[in-house]
Amino acid sequence: MSSKTKTTATKEEAKPALVPKLRFPEFRGAEAWTPSVLANACNMQAGKFVSVSNISERNQDGLFPCYGGNGLRGYTATHTHDGTYPLIGRQGALCGNVRLVSGQFHATEHAVVTTPKAAIDVGWLYYSLDLLNLNRFATGQAQPGLSVDVLENVSLPIPPLETEQQKIAECLSSVDELMAVQARKVDALKAHKRGLMQQLFPREGETQPRLRFPEFKKAGAWKPRNAGTLFANRVTKGEQGLPIYSVTMHDGMVKRDSFDRNFYDIEDAAANKKVCKEDIAYNMMRMWQGALGVAPEDCLVSPAYIVLAPMKDAVPVFFQYLFKLPETLLLLTSHSRGLTKDRLRLYYDDFASIPLRCPAPSEQQRIASCLGSLDTLITFEAQKLEALKTHKKGLMQQLFPSPDSGHWH
Repeated sequence: MSSKTKTTATKEEAKPALVPKLRFPEFRGAEAWTPSVLANACNMQAGKFVSVSNISERNQDGLFPCYGGNGLRGYTATHTHDGTYPLIGRQGALCGNVRLVSGQFHATEHAVVTTPKAAIDVGWLYYSLDLLNLNRFATGQAQPGLSVDVLENVSLPIPPLETEQQKIAECLSSVDELMAVQARKVDALKAHKRGLMQQLFPREGETQPRLRFPEFKKAGAWKPRNAGTLFANRVTKGEQGLPIYSVTMHDGMVKRDSFDRNFYDIEDAAANKKVCKEDIAYNMMRMWQGALGVAPEDCLVSPAYIVLAPMKDAVPVFFQYLFKLPETLLLLTSHSRGLTKDRLRLYYDDFASIPLRCPAPSEQQRIASCLGSLDTLITFEAQKLEALKTHKKGLMQQLFPSPDSGHWH
């Protein structure tokens, strides 16, 4: 044997065995996974048409381009599928996104249908494709996309036993089912909150809500007040040592350093605005979209924000909910200035003239406490969903061989 041959043989022998870190007991003595490529695990076809009937999807983490109706005009059906298949997004924002679909359908031109070959479990194939992060293999600059030729040559270790594939798929599928149940729970709570808010606040043209807590049923109509009689414009200069907050449309006031991006901050604290605990700060360029929040502590905000200091008749959290109502957002929009919608600004003087219908402070507090407790529950259940997602991600990393082995690129 030549020295070159010996060197090559030594390198091959030195390669670590393809064995996942976590393996079910009945497979711990089984053979290592076989290095392979996607072409050996499945056939791939790119579709040209959209038409879906009786289609169900697993893994609700994102959307996939499967639509009912007549599909894309000008294309003809090329591949009809009836069964369960993993689909891979080819182009656009969903490039590399994998969904498992069931039913009779034609695939859109933006998707690749993968058909597992003999001895390959469809569920295992789906999770393998999902773990591969296929968008890394997209080519093209103007409109990056995945080609079947490229996908077929992506490395994929394969368990020699189909029973091990099935066991992995069943395990991960059970986690997906838990996630789906939890996601429905979160969605149901959010829907309940939306319905509750419609009942706890007067509808357009009405003077009192349709649902009222027992102690306020005889309190009468909510009284109209100009916003300027409820909130003063706080223009206090910032103080050293206070944290900097930003206002978001969905999460209210959030610490600036919690974002995963860099901000340009004014170094001089006095050049920022001070916000006292329970003030409401709003982005005057995005107030009409609901960019506001109640301050959880004394802090600083950008001088481009408006800071509302509540007067004795105003419960800030109540008004945070009131300002988020669709009809209130329309009112805020109508009082904002700007030639186009993306340039609208709500200055304090214009905000102060807005008529707001509100109850006595005691009822404001009761409504705020009710909705606040519901928000706490929604946050708690949403965190449970995120924990399940994290658990699944870690489980997948353990159930499949590590990419560090050099075979999974």
